[in-house]
Amino acid sequence: MAQRRRTQDVARKDNAKRTLMWLFAFIIMLTGALGYGVWKKDASWTPALGLDLEGGFQFILSPRSTDGGSVSQQQLEEARDIIVQRIDAQGTSGAEVTTQGSSNIVVAMPGVPTKEQQDAIAASSQMQFRPVLATDIGDPEAAQPQPSASSSSGSGSSGSGSSSSSSSSAQPSASRSSSTPASRNQERTAEPTPSSSGSESGTSSPSSSASAPSSSSTAAPTGTDPSADSWKPTGEPTSATDPNHISTKLWREFQDLNCANPPEDQPVGKTDEAIVACKDDGSLKYVLGPVVVAGTEIADAEAGYRVGPQGQQTNEPEIQLTLTSKGRKEYGDISKEMVKLPGLNPANPTNPPGSYNALAAVLDSKVLIDPGFNEAIPNGQASISGFSIDEARSLAKSLKFGALPLSFDVQSRQEISPTLGSEQLRYGIIAGLIGLFVVLLYSLLQYRALSVVVIGSMLVAFGITYLAIALLAWGYNYRLDMAGVTGLIIAIGVTADSFIVYFERVRDELREGRNLRAAVEAGWARAKGTILVADGVNLIAAVVLYVLASSGVRGFAFTLGLTTLIDLAIFWLFTHPLLTILARNKFFASGHKWSGFDVDTLREAKVRYKGRGNFDIDNPVAVPAEGSAR
Repeated sequence: MAQRRRTQDVARKDNAKRTLMWLFAFIIMLTGALGYGVWKKDASWTPALGLDLEGGFQFILSPRSTDGGSVSQQQLEEARDIIVQRIDAQGTSGAEVTTQGSSNIVVAMPGVPTKEQQDAIAASSQMQFRPVLATDIGDPEAAQPQPSASSSSGSGSSGSGSSSSSSSSAQPSASRSSSTPASRNQERTAEPTPSSSGSESGTSSPSSSASAPSSSSTAAPTGTDPSADSWKPTGEPTSATDPNHISTKLWREFQDLNCANPPEDQPVGKTDEAIVACKDDGSLKYVLGPVVVAGTEIADAEAGYRVGPQGQQTNEPEIQLTLTSKGRKEYGDISKEMVKLPGLNPANPTNPPGSYNALAAVLDSKVLIDPGFNEAIPNGQASISGFSIDEARSLAKSLKFGALPLSFDVQSRQEISPTLGSEQLRYGIIAGLIGLFVVLLYSLLQYRALSVVVIGSMLVAFGITYLAIALLAWGYNYRLDMAGVTGLIIAIGVTADSFIVYFERVRDELREGRNLRAAVEAGWARAKGTILVADGVNLIAAVVLYVLASSGVRGFAFTLGLTTLIDLAIFWLFTHPLLTILARNKFFASGHKWSGFDVDTLREAKVRYKGRGNFDIDNPVAVPAEGSAR
């Protein structure tokens, strides 16, 4: 039995040493990564600061309508939302986008914005309709077989209405609830074969037909191989749906494209050339032909529920699309051409270069939908279905904004001073140092030599936090604002409380007569549950604040969440292993009065702080012995 205990004791000590070695190796790796960024890239050893601490640049954007009309407040707010999404996609943290009255949009960005960030601010966001010339799986790793979603919502329905006010229906080629490209294409088989009827009350369908496309109409032109490496156009394209728009270079770019890591968005692109693009969810990638209908020709897009033939409202969501007079002709012409073509192969998302019955709506190089047509739509009114009502509303907003003929002129660009400045940052650093000093002083008075664990843990936590923020500033343009500094200061108390909970659990075990080695293991078993619960609450609060709060509070939420995760890592990977090693040290194991583990001193203590706001008071009221006078 004694031999077994010695073996377990040696194993615990060896595991603790290995854990510390792995932790320090991780810190060295972080330092090396940041050093490489400083040496070879544009990283910095110091964290980047936000608008309130460093200042930045302010852009005032003046919207203008290309059709000569006025810009409404609703259009301005929708444009602001799109600009916010674009800036966030650039990885810029701490930017502020507001409307100035009913005329301008004001964008304030920390630091010196790059050319790409400036282009993303001012570029107009025009919707484009392009024919699909080829498709393939967008993210190969995500294309795993999964159960197919119900196709009840993906079935097409006829348009209704009189000849004077008819409605045509189109449906996306993939069910919005499907989770993989394979299942999306399998659901397409529920639709009927497109009809070539030109009636005004026509209907439209998914981009695929019930039968697979024939090789004569969807494969490469005669004499070419539709495989990835050998595709070559055979001549000049004769229409927008002609696969000869695909150059060898573009086809190679399409083959190399992985939608798990798509290239940066290109808001406008070349309208007379083919492009490659990804589905907005990354499931598919496309080769798309030239623009056949510009987004500016969308007069309106509204989400609602389809109305049945008898005028009754059904439970099938749809988007009612209304086009301008010019768009009506263009949309009608492309629908007449596409209705004669077969759809995308319903059995396989990999469709070689060819002419297909599929028209993609593209916004900022992302394909939102790719519907096909059952019948020609000459009246400029289409109905798109095949998704939930929430998805329909979100998509209608994108379509409607894409239809807005808005462009932005940079009215002014000026450098702005920090709202708080270096003085407030200095006060924040001083406050943090004072808090750190108080914690170290308390640990020295309460735990004596054991305070070396507190000091070491604080230093390691500070180092990892500093490196993490500096790396985030380099890789994701994260900016530390005053709210974030506040979160870092609060983290000092959270980390200190974790030490107290653990140390007090160990000291409780010593009072009960265990030796130090056994007390450390028993105290660890009791303390880790408390730490997990307490830090879990902090982490949930940080996530909720980050998601729901305004931008001024998100910096605090982010640093609080980051330091909470680091506190857990330090507690597991540094504090406990180091205490396990110290428990084998003669000075600490002997219960020296300066070790922090003096049993006699512990038993004499009447009031003990247990951590997390709890105190233990020994014998607060003397209880008289039985039979004594009262």
